[in-house]
Amino acid sequence: MTSNHPACCSPFDSTWPFAEDLPGVLMRSCRFDPARLVAEDFSRSAIPAPANIQRSVAKRQAEYLAGRLCARTALVALTGRADVPALGEDRAPVWPAGVSGSISHSHGLATALVADSRQWRGLGLDLEEPLASDRALRLAEEILTPAELQRLDGLTPEQQAARITLTFSIKESLFKALYPLVQKRFYFHDAELLECDGTRARLRLLIELSAEWTAGRELEGWYCDFQGRVLSLVAIAAP
Repeated sequence: MTSNHPACCSPFDSTWPFAEDLPGVLMRSCRFDPARLVAEDFSRSAIPAPANIQRSVAKRQAEYLAGRLCARTALVALTGRADVPALGEDRAPVWPAGVSGSISHSHGLATALVADSRQWRGLGLDLEEPLASDRALRLAEEILTPAELQRLDGLTPEQQAARITLTFSIKESLFKALYPLVQKRFYFHDAELLECDGTRARLRLLIELSAEWTAGRELEGWYCDFQGRVLSLVAIAAP
């Protein structure tokens, strides 16, 4: 922990939490506490704060700062350069040339992963607090396709909540991985979670996003429990 590391963020953790190792993908995470954020933390950390972040509440500022610190630390390990991803007009991180990456944060925990884009051209990472059963069931139709809703039959309320949380998270990861490649927005009902075995998931696109990413195209994802949260990943290997 360096002297300019903000007190609102814990030291970085380089743990790889997924059951399967992805060669060349580096991950860094840290905890953050918005109550400990002070106005000088951005300048002290050399993390530029966009205007909309400067105007936002402490929680949003702290999660942005923590996420960018995780990303910079991962980039140093990957490239040797202390780059900080800017915030694009579409609100997605702008990664340095030759790098793919993703950032996520949830309830005091931030994480980022990066890779050489010649090895992994798309990365999507999402961190979610597990949904309570009643809230999960209220949100189910917004997140799940009719086929996914049918697959909830026979599950206990707790299992249903876990499945809905996972479906939400892995579809977020899918969007983050594919959006930089297709430059087209898509939504929860445009993809389907086909299988999940406790560590790995299989997804299928239901709409055409590009000549390459057509309806019916299937992708792999991974997920795990990470410090009490659901962490999901979709990684697209380069050809």
